[in-house]
Amino acid sequence: MLDSRETKARAFVAGFPIGHSRSPLIHNHWIRQFGIDGHYEALEIAPEKFEAFVADLKKGESYSGGNVTIPHKEAAYQLADKPDELAEELGASNTLWLEDGLLHATNTDGHGFTANLDHYRAGWDQVNTAVILGAGGASRSVIQSLRNRGIKEIHVVNRTIDRARQLADHFGPTIYAQPMGALSEVLKDAGLFVNTTSLGMDGAKAMPIDFTPLAKDALVTDIVYVPLKTNFLIQAEEQGFSTVDGLGMLLHQAVPGFEKWFGRRPNVEMEVRQLVIDDMDRH
Repeated sequence: MLDSRETKARAFVAGFPIGHSRSPLIHNHWIRQFGIDGHYEALEIAPEKFEAFVADLKKGESYSGGNVTIPHKEAAYQLADKPDELAEELGASNTLWLEDGLLHATNTDGHGFTANLDHYRAGWDQVNTAVILGAGGASRSVIQSLRNRGIKEIHVVNRTIDRARQLADHFGPTIYAQPMGALSEVLKDAGLFVNTTSLGMDGAKAMPIDFTPLAKDALVTDIVYVPLKTNFLIQAEEQGFSTVDGLGMLLHQAVPGFEKWFGRRPNVEMEVRQLVIDDMDRH
């Protein structure tokens, strides 16, 4: 890992396409805040060019590390020299850094998810049962992080039951696959509901859900953050439940990588959150 106090540290986010990424906004804000001589930039890299990019990265002459987003997360894990246990289990990495001449990899999405809930609802993890809607790629780090926090029973509800079963088989005996028809049943007395689907993204309508079977003090959250208040969150609030939006997941997942590349650990404060909200409003 390059020491930002000795040389200009540069980091990146690589994806295809990449124009939508708000990571440069976040990281360059923190770079300015700490007065670091560094820079973070977005790189649009086509899938067929990603392996060559990683080979160049390993030389240690260009960047101290970076983030990886769709469609490169699996390739980043496979090409890294030292993926950690989180990346190993997920088979995907969103954070790379150079250390002792080797390219290390982890996945900070789960950290971002739980740190966001910690920030807004301390004690949220003192529940026995969680319900996750969706069994796509975005659900994997959420399932992993909830299981690692010790949630005893995690129900993955999905239209295609086979995809939910694959996740249950992969992540262990505390994960249960459920069809959509079982949603109201598994919601009964659950303390946490998480939407990991794209339903409601960009203001699109989401299906109506009756959250009333949830435990009285249950929390409803959504990993979608455009719009900030998704249809699921609006429904839950109208039914009397506490909610946490998904923007904090994006902000908190950025923290571990920044620390690896620039040697300082930033705080997720209102200022950086507002920067992203303002950018969302402009677009």
